[in-house]
Amino acid sequence: MKSSKRGQTLVEYIILVVIIAIAVISIAGVFSDRIRAMFGGATVELGGQQSQVDSALTTQSKDFLKQINKDGVNGG
Repeated sequence: MKSSKRGQTLVEYIILVVIIAIAVISIAGVFSDRIRAMFGGATVELGGQQSQVDSALTTQSKDFLKQINKDGVNGG
């Protein structure tokens, strides 16, 4: 009986982790352009080049992901 309860608890933890992962991925998808802009600002403050940040921010996340799907991870 104890082994069955331990297995049930493990399944509950796995379900909880999956739900949290889906929530994190959804939030990251919704705010991805804003997050990139914030990191871009931090990059410039730490001495990065503004022109590189600007070129990275001109492409929206959804377009960038479509390009990856079309060209593959290595771009070719």
